[in-house]
Amino acid sequence: MNTRPRRYLWIAIVGLMLSLFGTLAAGLVVIGITPQQLLEQGTMRRPSELIRYAKQRLIHHDKLEFVLLPPLHAAQRHYERPTDELKLPSLGKGQQVHDPNQFRPAADVLVSSPAELLAALQRAKPGQIIELAAGTYRFGQKVKIGGAGLATAPITVRAAKVGAAVIELNTVEGFLINQPYWSFEDLTVRGVCESDYCEHAFHIVGKAEHTTLRNNYVEDFNAHIKVNGYEGDWPDHGVMSHNTLTNTRPRPTRKPVTPFDLVGANYWKLVDNLVINFVKRDGNQTSVGIFMKGASEGGRIERNLVICSPNNISQAGARVGISFGGGGTSPTSLCRDGNCANFEHAGGLAANNIVAHCNDSGLDINNSIRITLAHNTLINTSGIDLRRSPVQARLYGNLYEGNVRPRDGAVLKQNFDQAMRATDIFQNADELDLRWLKAPENIPSLRGINNDFCGAVRADGTPPGAVSDPANCKDQWDKLPALLIKKQTDY
Repeated sequence: MNTRPRRYLWIAIVGLMLSLFGTLAAGLVVIGITPQQLLEQGTMRRPSELIRYAKQRLIHHDKLEFVLLPPLHAAQRHYERPTDELKLPSLGKGQQVHDPNQFRPAADVLVSSPAELLAALQRAKPGQIIELAAGTYRFGQKVKIGGAGLATAPITVRAAKVGAAVIELNTVEGFLINQPYWSFEDLTVRGVCESDYCEHAFHIVGKAEHTTLRNNYVEDFNAHIKVNGYEGDWPDHGVMSHNTLTNTRPRPTRKPVTPFDLVGANYWKLVDNLVINFVKRDGNQTSVGIFMKGASEGGRIERNLVICSPNNISQAGARVGISFGGGGTSPTSLCRDGNCANFEHAGGLAANNIVAHCNDSGLDINNSIRITLAHNTLINTSGIDLRRSPVQARLYGNLYEGNVRPRDGAVLKQNFDQAMRATDIFQNADELDLRWLKAPENIPSLRGINNDFCGAVRADGTPPGAVSDPANCKDQWDKLPALLIKKQTDY
């Protein structure tokens, strides 16, 4: 057998590789990256981060871009699976249509115009239900409420029918909630600012304890729900359930892009929400779906579906699913303790969430203590990040792609987590069909984590991840083709 052609082929391949390495080395010198810096970046960053870092440094080096961008794009597609053609269902999360047989108490005040709504909000008394008739309610100024509700008699603002009352906000912030025991339900709230300066649909501040946001659809804001203190008061004990927070396009802003943005408030509970489409186009281009920070405590983030980029996952910027600590609170005067020296968040729980299609971490802990991450499923993300001492975290029964990366002195206790290749585990993980191909082995159930992603009670032993038994989620899987999520438009 003549081996000479094969030998020539190997010589050609080796020569091509040496040429590429030479070009890469020369390119690194030109864009100002030394071998030592490359090694340092490699120890601190995941492959997808390194690729974004290299692409950023190549900007304005046209010849090097021509040579190096194609292999970088190819490598990026390996670590960040494309999402553009996927059909993504809501899996029963976010705003829902009510069962027509469900009992609803009669409304006390009916409104059908913006002026009537403003007046009703100002005159509202404990126990009243203010109901919006079908129609569009457009506001060019902040929407303020009047007095407080009571624990035994909250004030409720709701739509007569889900999706029928649309509130359009052409203002930096919409509803300013600064009194306790108010509930907002079944509303559709859209930001319609021409230059995309709409910041918040709901700004919950100061004395607004026990605020409830239930079954709303909120679209096109930088930070759809903003929660923070004011003059020494903090809006603790809030609930956000079955809301959809989304955008129709990337946000051209340097301000934070975080659909749920909590600073300093304690004991908020987020359950069964859909958070999707949060891309920050300008500034640092980093966005987070849900975070709690500012020396806050006791947050619970459970059974939510968070999808960072349902299309064009590798567009510029970095997107994180859920974070305790976020990027740190600045200025520190916003912290509940005045400086956030001890922690950004303490005693938080993220459990039974599904986080998908994030080009950065699915779960992130930053300068936070006594955090539990349990039974979450991470699909097409870079994994779990723990950073900035002091970090104290317990990870239990998470099922994830990517890796777990403790750094900067993070203290980690880890039990029964399982790294995976999603295509080996699920029917079609990228399209969120999480019926088993090959179920992982059962693990002991963690006390206090009673219900899985679909609300089913966990048995004594269940597989890792958010879904304990796909049979308990039969309605979600059966309706997959009919519950598709709207995607962002390209830009």
